[in-house]
Amino acid sequence: MTLQNVCILGGGGFVGHHLAALLVARGLNVRVPARRRDAVKDLGVLPTLEIVETDIHDPASLNALFDGMDAVINLVGLLHESGSGKGDGPRARRGSFQHAHVELPRKVVQACKDSGVRRLLHMSALGAEANSRSAYQRSKAAGEALVLQSGLDVTVFRPSVIFGPGDSFLTLFADLLKLAPVVPLADGNARFQPVFVGDVARAFADALALPESVGQRYNLCGPKVYTLAELVRLTAASLGMRRLILPLGPTRSYWFARLMELKPGAKIMTRDNHYAMLTDNVCPDGFPALFGRATALESVIGYIKEADPRGGYSAYRTHAGR
Repeated sequence: MTLQNVCILGGGGFVGHHLAALLVARGLNVRVPARRRDAVKDLGVLPTLEIVETDIHDPASLNALFDGMDAVINLVGLLHESGSGKGDGPRARRGSFQHAHVELPRKVVQACKDSGVRRLLHMSALGAEANSRSAYQRSKAAGEALVLQSGLDVTVFRPSVIFGPGDSFLTLFADLLKLAPVVPLADGNARFQPVFVGDVARAFADALALPESVGQRYNLCGPKVYTLAELVRLTAASLGMRRLILPLGPTRSYWFARLMELKPGAKIMTRDNHYAMLTDNVCPDGFPALFGRATALESVIGYIKEADPRGGYSAYRTHAGR
């Protein structure tokens, strides 16, 4: 069966932008939901992409959204909570890990069944385990188990930290490095195997045409393992900066994370992030050969110094041939 019509939940996000452009380039029809059309207007230049204003957390809206689709891809995820997940009101739930990583996948599964959509691709996370100290990882594990037990034709992807144009990982460090010559780094010895966003998008796109991927869980990692401190130093070097990086031990990292939680504005780090980084975020088997070869960070890290708020928009215009 040809999977021609695909709905991407989270299509307006970092990975979603790259995946939507790739699927359109491959000749597929893509539907992306958004609360506000102007929030994803840069995707509007893609010729076979439809933007639908809707609330994906409303079951009836999900049923309508999935009507006529051959496959659904769920990329929705939160790194930091902004809600408690407790209480009956939407404000109490929205913004919580439970809401995004467990309740939404449950609604997605039911809407797929109601709409006759068999194929579901789901974004989980490397390190998602039911017994993790991190609430993020526990919620990801719960959502992953839910979709795998749904009876649908499911493929689950578990990436390490994802880098590339538009990310909030290395570009965040690049911004922090510009502020001071000395950088205290919580959990600097935490180990990661970062994966390129283009490789993640390719894995999702390829899986749509690979029946053997049904029922499988794939860890997605790049070709090399780094400590967090090594990644920050690599970022500094790519920017031509000399900075003193001071990795903090576990106790100081905990209190640093606690301090960052009290900081007003966007969250940079939380205690839950600290708990997640106590476990290595690496793949013993690397990137699945089924989806090609992983891209080395060093070969593309130049995107950091070329960062441009309109860079993504320009890229999608290129995909659209405009």
